[in-house]
Amino acid sequence: MTASSRNAHRPVYRHKDLERLLNPKSIAIYGASPNPKSFGARTIANAARFNGPIYRINSRYEKIGDDPCFPSIKALPQSPDCVVLAVPREAVEPAVRECAEAKVGGVVIFASGYGETGKPERMAEQERLTAIARETGLRIMGPNSIGFVNFNRQAMVSFASASLLVDKPAGPGIGIVSQSGAVGFALGQAERRGTCLSHVLTFGNGSDIIMADEIAYLAGDPDCKVIACLFEGMPDPMQLLEAAEIAWKADKPLIVCKLAVGQEAATAALSHTGSMTGSMESWKALFERGGIISVPSIERLLETAAFFAKAPARPISRGTASVGASGGALIAATDAAELHGVPTPQPPEDMKEKLRPYVPEFGSLRNPCDLTAMASGDAIILPAAVKELLAGDTYGMVVLPQSSLSQGTIDRRTNAAMHVDTSKKLLCVPICGGWSNGPGMVEAEADPRIALFNSLDRCYAAIAAWHKRDDRRISLEKNGPRKLIRVAPAGARDAAAKLINASKNKTLTEREAKEVLACYGVPVVGEKLVQSAAEAIAAAQSLGFPVAMKVESPAIPHKTEADVIRLNLKTTEDVKATYETVMANAAKYNAKAKINGVLVQPMAPSGAEIMIGATIDPQFGPLIVAGIGGVMVELIKDSTLELAPVTKLEAQAMLARLKSRKVLEGFRGAEPVDREQLAEIIVRLAEFADDQKDLIAELDVNPLICAGSRILTVDALIVKKD
Repeated sequence: MTASSRNAHRPVYRHKDLERLLNPKSIAIYGASPNPKSFGARTIANAARFNGPIYRINSRYEKIGDDPCFPSIKALPQSPDCVVLAVPREAVEPAVRECAEAKVGGVVIFASGYGETGKPERMAEQERLTAIARETGLRIMGPNSIGFVNFNRQAMVSFASASLLVDKPAGPGIGIVSQSGAVGFALGQAERRGTCLSHVLTFGNGSDIIMADEIAYLAGDPDCKVIACLFEGMPDPMQLLEAAEIAWKADKPLIVCKLAVGQEAATAALSHTGSMTGSMESWKALFERGGIISVPSIERLLETAAFFAKAPARPISRGTASVGASGGALIAATDAAELHGVPTPQPPEDMKEKLRPYVPEFGSLRNPCDLTAMASGDAIILPAAVKELLAGDTYGMVVLPQSSLSQGTIDRRTNAAMHVDTSKKLLCVPICGGWSNGPGMVEAEADPRIALFNSLDRCYAAIAAWHKRDDRRISLEKNGPRKLIRVAPAGARDAAAKLINASKNKTLTEREAKEVLACYGVPVVGEKLVQSAAEAIAAAQSLGFPVAMKVESPAIPHKTEADVIRLNLKTTEDVKATYETVMANAAKYNAKAKINGVLVQPMAPSGAEIMIGATIDPQFGPLIVAGIGGVMVELIKDSTLELAPVTKLEAQAMLARLKSRKVLEGFRGAEPVDREQLAEIIVRLAEFADDQKDLIAELDVNPLICAGSRILTVDALIVKKD
């Protein structure tokens, strides 16, 4: 157990709620000790640079060294903002109650052995701490916490052995939130390489304060410019979404690295949807919804955060130029830009004329701009070329791939960065050589005009994320805040629920499922259920040839696998023979299956086959997925997922993200699909999933045959919740 279940669905704390604890003017160490190896003594040593009083509390001592030691919280000359509980687990709860009575700002609990053990009695102890926090308003970090760092206060409130300088930052910096205390403090050591940091915050087991609270706190803190978050998971992801919205409104980029990304096997899933909605896909959907920038590794987290801390809030231009003395490095830069979709337009003629004096005839007067080795022999060439590329609005960013390191390299880079001040842009320096931590790197990292990267790939990935963040801002400016508008017919919720409850099957038959979806205005194919070959012939003649025939059985959800479906039957002889064949195949596939009969349906016109599904996730709630459908759905696995319900714009964006979206555009002469209508069907099905989340586990509409404005549900599956 990493966080108390009591945290679920509560609003996140804001900056004012955590101000005293995380920005303390006074600190008390409850359990201070003269033993230098004790957590209390180590915390006092780490907090040596704190610019406020540090009180020692231990009833066994009157003094520790030359400093007075107090017997209790009440004996202190003031109620401290932050109290560190460096005491055994058995002594924690009484100390917490004492702190609550004394109206302290908050406590940090180092002791472990609570919910993380999985033992019921220890979990109950953690729940009691949560109850105290809720009842008294005392904020609690932990238990099982390593503490935190506030660089502006020069307060390292931790027993950690990580060596941090805890220097006062030159300006607003990166606030780190880490579920792993050890890794969080290790990331905090980036200050030693010149990274500007504002905080390192951890939360241990999260009995009270959790990750989302700390993100929201940093969003309101003037010392923090960008938030970098490392985590494995959380009980209620919607709290992260709430915190992300707070950070967005505060214009604080939120960069996350989600650990534990392995795809969980969907062994219990009965639908195609279940095999497509692994846990990481759900997190990605939440990140997309909240405007959160996700990076795939710890190594990229601070690099990307530092870039956003230094980059302008908005790009002057999406164009990116690269310039340098190595043709190979510049070609590699162009490849990386193309891979990440970063535009690299060619310089206009007037810019070329200004660049010409600095580019030898055997160089390249284009983008990338190859200055050749001449640049290494003349200290003026590179800075002058950078100055011209930064001018105007052709390029919003200039990339300087660094392929080697020498004093000359450092001087040229520093001189080039001088031109950033007037352009309000940024110089990106990806290291292409093997000496990534050589001379001048700390100074370059500390320079607000230079963004350092350890690879070209990371550099252009960060630029692409910067553009994507601006895309979201543009969309919000154009369309306004997200607003859900219900499109399902009045009474759809109750009518569908009645039909779902009326079914005696855990998995609704295709006919039952389509009747449910029709309540929401989803177009479905007509059909007749028959129990004999003669009835099948009569139904086919009534519906009109050609027809499709399918066995209906709640025990056979996937008809293709059971070989109980036939398409494009054109004669009565075909219908008669097919009835006997599919019934025999059904018996062979599952001799005990209850067979309701055979569905006869008019053949839908050919078109693009789309799959739309939904699943109810125990953490994320209803999820809606759309992708390329048909019998190849799980082989192609081209799908996109969103949290349900969705807006029309979000549904359209889902379709735009499909790799096979050209199928919808009229591929090879086919009629283009009416994507407006298809998006509205996605909206309706997402509303269905949200409305019926207490009744259903999964929904699978596959295929939805789309040809122009003719969109028809040919098959559907609904699995009821246990």
